[in-house]
Amino acid sequence: MAGVVNVLLVIDAIIMIVLVLLQSGTSAGLSGAISGGAEQLFGKQKARGIDLVLHRGTIITGVLFFVLAFLSAYVLQ
Repeated sequence: MAGVVNVLLVIDAIIMIVLVLLQSGTSAGLSGAISGGAEQLFGKQKARGIDLVLHRGTIITGVLFFVLAFLSAYVLQ
């Protein structure tokens, strides 16, 4: 059982890396990092289309990653 969870954890990590790399950047540079975070936090720029799918997929794989990591560390050992 522990082997199956560890394999699923690795597969989920690879999928999450691919999803993050496929997302388009909203702004570049240091000024974009400072002001762009606030704009995205308060919802001025909404993701649409494929960006929305990638964003939701990243959230789902991130939650699944932490659940599988918890299972691997505490329940199965």
